[in-house]
Amino acid sequence: MDIIKALRSRKSIRGYKPDPVPKEILREILEIASRSPSAKNAQPWEITVVAGEVLEQIKRGNLEMLASGAIPNPDVPYEDFHGVYKRRQVALAIQLFELMGIDRSDRDARVEWNQRGFRFFDAPAAIILTVDTSLDESLTQFDVGIITHAICLAALNYGLGTCIDEQGIMYPQVVRKFTGIPESKRIVVSIAIGYPDWDFPANKLETKREPVESITSWYGFD
Repeated sequence: MDIIKALRSRKSIRGYKPDPVPKEILREILEIASRSPSAKNAQPWEITVVAGEVLEQIKRGNLEMLASGAIPNPDVPYEDFHGVYKRRQVALAIQLFELMGIDRSDRDARVEWNQRGFRFFDAPAAIILTVDTSLDESLTQFDVGIITHAICLAALNYGLGTCIDEQGIMYPQVVRKFTGIPESKRIVVSIAIGYPDWDFPANKLETKREPVESITSWYGFD
């Protein structure tokens, strides 16, 4: 797929077909994405790919922890947004709930929607990115972000969709239990990946972007 088309068309996919993704295709995507730049070519990322029963065990483990009331303890804490950033987050949630037909007062539907993230949106595979704990978090987050985006773009070439998913790794002890990722590795982000179910309402979402002129300053131009 043309890179410009990929950048314009990429979206978060929150509903997938059950069809498994061949390992060979996932390997090709990772080979392509591994060409991503990193500071001093350190390539700090390490990759764990899960599918099948291992992924199902993680999903079940996440839901059990969630149901027990366990407080999420991700390796990379997520800060809440404020101001205009919070407004954009809320606007996204409103759009999604409208598409899914979830009323604000429907607690059961809202709980079910929240659980989807902990189930990797029911994708047939997930990619988990980690870095060694010996590396400074502030120096590696940018690099991991680059390869994460590269994976999402490369996936489009194979007819696959993705969703960058923080909820799937909010209980790192669950992920470690079923993958063997050691404590010496910081679990940074996960990516749900699979063939999009285009009949799933949330996949019809078209998110808004700020116009370039409102986020850009120009100097030295006529």
